[in-house]
Amino acid sequence: MILAQVFGALYGMLAVVFGAFGAHALKKTFTVEQLQSFETGVKYQMYHAIVLLVVGFNFDGSASIQNYIVYSYIIGVFLFSFSIYGLCISASKNKKIKILGPITPLGGLFLVAGWALLLVHFL
Repeated sequence: MILAQVFGALYGMLAVVFGAFGAHALKKTFTVEQLQSFETGVKYQMYHAIVLLVVGFNFDGSASIQNYIVYSYIIGVFLFSFSIYGLCISASKNKKIKILGPITPLGGLFLVAGWALLLVHFL
């Protein structure tokens, strides 16, 4: 399933870039709490990049549930991790984008839904 493979590779690459960026460039401007939050976003992004690659190589996309799993992970990572990045960076500049706050748990729900659908698919 090419969509999962493409997003898995893209999210994996960006997780490495953002992780290095956070560890080096942002370390000087972030509080400890902001750095921990940023690292959480990177970790979840990398975990799900790997999952997307695994399902991408194992799913053929013939079952609707397979597509829903992939979409849930793609949307979930985008909403969860990228909203955390935005919150941390904007807060470090004292211009916190508050609209991103409610987006993070929504992304988390998509990630949970992806895992739940994966469980249903296996059962």
